[in-house]
Amino acid sequence: MNISELTIGQGRVNVEGIIKSIGNTRSFTKYGKQLTVANAILSDDSGSITLTLWNDDVTRFKEGDKIKVLNGWVGEFQGEKQLTSGKYGSIEKLDAGDNQEKIHEEIDGQDEQNETSDETRESEDTEESVY
Repeated sequence: MNISELTIGQGRVNVEGIIKSIGNTRSFTKYGKQLTVANAILSDDSGSITLTLWNDDVTRFKEGDKIKVLNGWVGEFQGEKQLTSGKYGSIEKLDAGDNQEKIHEEIDGQDEQNETSDETRESEDTEESVY
């Protein structure tokens, strides 16, 4: 998915981009828990968006890193679209070589899952026809 295609309220977002800048880090306490947050600018060929980095992610990434947001969420703050990994998502750092390798691993894993599902369905069909 491209950054330009993101819409406010959209969930289950998977997008790749390059961190162009990271703003100041802020810390605060909420419900007795210490939290850290920083806004970054994430860009791809289609555009850019504010990426909110939370806690460990604030120090994990730096300007120029290529990343992939998995299962992210697009919200709005002060009238501006913002992307975050949220409670259920994650952010991975990518290398140019690693990116291709990970894509192939994901595709191979999906193929294996599909084959297993087909085999399971075939064995279930066979069991049903025996009785």
